[in-house]
Amino acid sequence: MTYLAPAPLSTAPNFRDLGGHATRGGGRVRPGVVFRSDALDRVDAADMRTLEEAGVRQVIDLRTSFERESRPDRLPEGADHVVLDVQGDHSTGADLVQVLTEPGRARTVFGDGGATRFMHEVNRVLVSAEDARAGYAEMVRRIAAGPGAAVVHCTAGKDRTGWAAAVLLEILEVPRETVFADYLASNDRLVRMQELTREACERSGVDPALVAPMTECRRAYLEDAYAEVERVFGTFEGYVRDGLGLDRPTVEAVRGRMLGQ
Repeated sequence: MTYLAPAPLSTAPNFRDLGGHATRGGGRVRPGVVFRSDALDRVDAADMRTLEEAGVRQVIDLRTSFERESRPDRLPEGADHVVLDVQGDHSTGADLVQVLTEPGRARTVFGDGGATRFMHEVNRVLVSAEDARAGYAEMVRRIAAGPGAAVVHCTAGKDRTGWAAAVLLEILEVPRETVFADYLASNDRLVRMQELTREACERSGVDPALVAPMTECRRAYLEDAYAEVERVFGTFEGYVRDGLGLDRPTVEAVRGRMLGQ
């Protein structure tokens, strides 16, 4: 049977299939098993049909409680909503819009290169913080077990979801340059989010240029995550084994579900 890729989602522009990438061993990531996305709170009827036709049975939500409560997901019929807050116990879990409601605090947090430092810290925390490791480990277990397709998302679909995608692609032995390309591909899909952030800045009297580093995917951010892997766990295999606590059967199960020829 020929696989028909789902149409782009107009209400979630960073939605895309994680499948199609070649692996180092000559295989290929199977399309239609895992999708990555931005938030699904604005999904309209047409986009909901797309998700249902794609067989989505799990929506794995990596957002904080503030984000989930202010922008609750709309779910395909029959899909489980799986909450895996990978930032809940750390200061980097603060929602950007929430910070912008306090202009003085925003200028303190983001000024003098603070936004760039914040993003580097976020990417390190996603690797080594206990709640992040627990969340990403559970994500892998759920994808390994199924059933059906899964959508993994945060708010913009770029940082928390970007690391989720990196974890899965690394487990599947996709070349690292391909992992970086997948991460950076979000930049072409973030125009609406960047516009909304600029508008929020203007309402709060905050210079949008101060916040701009938080609305972009930069290679250096993901490089920091990999550097944290090496610093704390030595290798990516060590991160998967010791950081995420994933055993060989789980790794083989996710490969079995997500790899084809």
